[in-house]
Amino acid sequence: MVQAHAIARLGGLKLVDATDFTMGVSNRTPEFLAKFPLGKVPCLETADGFYVTESQAIARFLAESGSLSTQLIGRDIKTRAKIEEWSCFAEQEIAANIVPPLIMTVFKMIPFDENRYNSSLSGLERAVKRVEAELERKEGNKKFLVGEELSLADIMVAGALYVAAKFYMDEEMRGQSLQRVKAWLEGLWEIAEIKEAFGPLEFCDKRMRA
Repeated sequence: MVQAHAIARLGGLKLVDATDFTMGVSNRTPEFLAKFPLGKVPCLETADGFYVTESQAIARFLAESGSLSTQLIGRDIKTRAKIEEWSCFAEQEIAANIVPPLIMTVFKMIPFDENRYNSSLSGLERAVKRVEAELERKEGNKKFLVGEELSLADIMVAGALYVAAKFYMDEEMRGQSLQRVKAWLEGLWEIAEIKEAFGPLEFCDKRMRA
């Protein structure tokens, strides 16, 4: 979960990845399951023995733990609600539509299914157009999704779109209708902590297929 590293960097926290982790092996050991009973990743263990899993919960915990907590999670109840809305959107509308194509075409964990692939990319395009519409609505301030400063909403949505841009959000999908999304992502990547956490922002010419 690269978003966690971006949040940690912004908040001045030290986040260390587990070493020698093998999916399907490391997360099935008795030691791991004692901390995380369902064996789910991503997961987080703090120095004082606190355990938490689920991407949104981890992101929220890190955001609130760092020096930019008020900014990242929102300065009032309505702002916090909108930030939470976009964080949920990133998981449920963007990431959920990226995972099936990823496991078919990048990780090749399951056979390629044309119908499922097309359905997922259709859902992804619908989601990205929602982001585009929000940025168009905020014509006077297109730098951030909620309010006038960087928040958890930007980090969570950008993290999901970072993967989409690299493998599936090709020239055909971007076209002329997603230019604000592209410019918004490029603007976020000018923030040193985000660029350092994610690495270079890449836009594919042709989407990844089987």
